[in-house]
Amino acid sequence: MSTEVRDNAAESRFEIVVDGTVAGFAAYRVRDDALIFTHTEVDPGHEGQGLGSTLAAAALDAARERGATVVPRCAFIKSYIERHPDYQDLVAG
Repeated sequence: MSTEVRDNAAESRFEIVVDGTVAGFAAYRVRDDALIFTHTEVDPGHEGQGLGSTLAAAALDAARERGATVVPRCAFIKSYIERHPDYQDLVAG
């Protein structure tokens, strides 16, 4: 299984692609230097494979690389940060 996470800036979302097919996404808005995560979704056919966690980690790593802060309005991203405190420094405010 080939897995890749990419930033689809035109759609304002990070996408996780499995074998060439989008299997999930983390939608965001950009405000100043912050990424505001609004919704995360994994296709039901791909649930239970850890793709949501892979997607969240890659999106948060991308925010860190950009020097952006994060506003986790999405419950999944918020929960992921709570379970992985090494990302806590990204949270705005």
